Amino acid sequence: MTRAITSTLLSPEAGGPVKRTVLPSGLRVLSQSVPGFRSVTFGLWVGVGSRDEPEQLAGATHFLEHLLFKGTERRDALEISASIDAVGGEMNAFTGKEYTCYYARVLDSDLPLAVDVICDMITSATLTSADVESERDVIDEEIAMHADETSDHIHDLFAEQLWGKSPLGRSITGTPESVAGLSRQQVAGWYRRRYKPSNIVVSVAGNVDHADVVRLVRKAFERHWVTAEAEPAPVRRGSAKPVPTYSGVQVHHRDVEQAHLVLGMPGLPRSDERRYIAGVLHGIVGGGMSSRLFQEVREKRGLAYSVFTFGSAYADSGMVGVYAGCLPKKAPEVLDVIRGELEAIARGNITPDELLRGKGQMRGSVVMGLEDTGAKMTRIAKAELVYGELPTVDEILHRIDSVTLDDVTALAADLYAGAPALTVMGPFDEDSATFTL
Repeated sequence: MTRAITSTLLSPEAGGPVKRTVLPSGLRVLSQSVPGFRSVTFGLWVGVGSRDEPEQLAGATHFLEHLLFKGTERRDALEISASIDAVGGEMNAFTGKEYTCYYARVLDSDLPLAVDVICDMITSATLTSADVESERDVIDEEIAMHADETSDHIHDLFAEQLWGKSPLGRSITGTPESVAGLSRQQVAGWYRRRYKPSNIVVSVAGNVDHADVVRLVRKAFERHWVTAEAEPAPVRRGSAKPVPTYSGVQVHHRDVEQAHLVLGMPGLPRSDERRYIAGVLHGIVGGGMSSRLFQEVREKRGLAYSVFTFGSAYADSGMVGVYAGCLPKKAPEVLDVIRGELEAIARGNITPDELLRGKGQMRGSVVMGLEDTGAKMTRIAKAELVYGELPTVDEILHRIDSVTLDDVTALAADLYAGAPALTVMGPFDEDSATFTL
């Protein structure tokens, strides 16, 4: 490839325009023009996440995300944050298990600034030894804070139980021990190997012109990453064998006032065509106040304040589960009710009214979830980076409307029939026999 190649992914009539340009370096630039907005969200996505780390580098991707805000050859940490604050914008980043994202939301007139700042961070981070040591302490604080948020921390413990020692089972942040063992050389090496143009997707949504976006991005990257020919784009994950999963019960003792339970099992990988059926099933089982579990556990029995279903989908694996928070003395009964409802749903006692509510909830979530530039930016980036397709909103709604009662029943039987894993946190003995499956 010796020149930029531009294509249109969605026409204005299909909900666009969404355009895509691949630069000679292999860097991909996507934009969605939304003329009625006065804001723009600029995102830069790197195809590396915590699951890519070997065990000796656990936590390196998240550590690197922090360090890129500490300074570049042109800006120190204050200048990075102050430049966006000065125009009333907002900037942040997050690390996932399969990608990392840096983004800024600004007025449309300030897009050149957002592009310059974020691309500067990505291409010319200094990663000084002093910054590595100071940020190591910050990450230790973040890990400790997350551990104190028991309703969040239990999901990390459940992932570790379900997927064991595999990278999917590890916490994105790493552990205090793994973070303490990361040297500046290791993090810098991870940066050089993974942050390459062919592994990056730039995604922009708002009041923008695609040609202007490409020009700004090209200028920002050419300061450091000029290549005559692109490296091959990384192969999209998805061909690997499913990650092994484990069942059983784990009880984690914590001196807290509330018990936390997560009951779950393997789910669908994100490329599975049944993902729309899974979304409808989620709404039926525990996705809202009219869902089966909310009604049975909270409204009818008053056993818990919070109960809901959740799910995660990755290239080659997934999980589905139920979370509940309740008084410790009620935890065994809450578990019995949840298991009873999942078994009943797997046997096929879903009603037509529940199906309609589940489909309606998913339709509303799709449409209303795309009514800001950040959501639009995320959608087109994930379409390029992980899904490999960008269906129109109408196509998505059609797939949801096509879900039948038999579809949902069959998927529920498939998902809920396997041996579940249960993670419990609360004032219980860790060898307690109170919880059985």
